[in-house]
Amino acid sequence: MRGGQYQVLLLLNGLREKGHQSVLLACKGAPLWGAAVSAGHHVAPASLPGVWYWSGRSEIVHAHDARAHTLAALASRKSFVVSRRVAFPVKRTFSSRWKYGRAAGYLAVSEYVAAELRKVHVPAERIHIVYDGVAGTTTAENWDPSYPIVALQSPDPGKLGTLAKKAAELAGVEVQFSTDLPTSFRRASAFLYLSDSEGLGSGALLAMSLGVPVIASKVGGLAEVFVHGSSGLYVRNDAEEIANALGTLRGDLALALRLRTGGIERVRERFSAAKMISDTLAVYERALG
Repeated sequence: MRGGQYQVLLLLNGLREKGHQSVLLACKGAPLWGAAVSAGHHVAPASLPGVWYWSGRSEIVHAHDARAHTLAALASRKSFVVSRRVAFPVKRTFSSRWKYGRAAGYLAVSEYVAAELRKVHVPAERIHIVYDGVAGTTTAENWDPSYPIVALQSPDPGKLGTLAKKAAELAGVEVQFSTDLPTSFRRASAFLYLSDSEGLGSGALLAMSLGVPVIASKVGGLAEVFVHGSSGLYVRNDAEEIANALGTLRGDLALALRLRTGGIERVRERFSAAKMISDTLAVYERALG
């Protein structure tokens, strides 16, 4: 389960609360399949026959990744929309142009991602910015500035783990690398989120919602998540600059407290689950005319 899968589950729950019936087509045995079944949702295998069958019994189809986009383009009998979460450029091949021309609408996870869609001439009226939503969470009331700084443990070289370690050494601070951010955030003084490319940054949003101050790379859609100095700290992907930010945050309790409060408010105002669900429904309605 990564950011995109959690957003699908959050959307399914929200649609159900508003009285809409949904069926999820997913890879059988995958974490999202199990999570959706546990939450009481109807789940079926994702395949061309499955898209053909279920689209004929639905009002609209929503594709959430590249494979689903292809399946919908080939087999959907109803209008479909596509969530675009990734920051890398859209391919300019003939098949890609055909696939991107088929969708009735695109839910871009950030303005940065929307700009990539416009570069390949997706009509502006089909592109809608729908930011990730964060479910109602409880602020970490036991936050302590002496807790370790948490960073994401990832095999993806684009998450710049080596750079994070170098910056931590320069700053002389402890950084704890984690594969389970929700658990680690319970005892984190800050979250260091480095990346060389990002569609948005769900890890940063989760940290902010819990009152964990964030230091993040100013790249892609991640640059839209918070306001520098009031709800987070942005850095270039430079070891000395990151180390300076780490040291500043460690040594300035007033700044840390301001970022905690600012981050919580930023998520409530711009990245709530309720806003994500209502914005998604608005895209559905527009796609259906």
